[in-house]
Amino acid sequence: MKVKICGLHPTRDVQLCIDLGVNFLGFVFYTKSPRNVNLKEIKKLKYYNKQNSKFVAVTVNPSNEFIKSTIIENFDYIQLHGNETKERVKEIKLMGLKIIKTIKIRDEIDIDEYKKYEKADIILFDTPGMEKSIKFPKDLISKLPKGERYAVAGSISQKNIENIKKLGVNFCDLSSNLETDDKIGYKDHHKIIKFINKVNEIKN
Repeated sequence: MKVKICGLHPTRDVQLCIDLGVNFLGFVFYTKSPRNVNLKEIKKLKYYNKQNSKFVAVTVNPSNEFIKSTIIENFDYIQLHGNETKERVKEIKLMGLKIIKTIKIRDEIDIDEYKKYEKADIILFDTPGMEKSIKFPKDLISKLPKGERYAVAGSISQKNIENIKKLGVNFCDLSSNLETDDKIGYKDHHKIIKFINKVNEIKN
């Protein structure tokens, strides 16, 4: 199972995640978010030996200027969390970035939206709560397309990851469930370690 952890801090959390073999490390660029990254901190990412991990810039309707000045030289993937069209996805792809396109799922009819984005490298199915960690409906998870190109986000945790895997999910995205209980946006390293240990356990 592949794992993406979102809302990381460029200095506090990165080395731990690399050491644990987390596949995708996500950094949020959204000023309304408590997980929003300080642009000055981003420069520190280039000093890490990423090994097999990939850095992801999580954005909402990013401009070409922002992509060129901040994203291209520091990240492997850009995650598009806004209302980007398939034409916009193609434009960004041509800039040389790999793309994760988020599809917000409210009802079963929303699932087919992913078919518009054939240029996206990864499709992330998420609940409409953005960062509020709304639970993904169990009956809809079983209806999502399967494969390494498809990831699921929405209230995933150490407690339910085994059941989610049984529904055919092989790529999960987490954020708030790996944070401390008293501070939004601050990752709890013990929770991260326990989650990755659980993922490794069910892999075997």
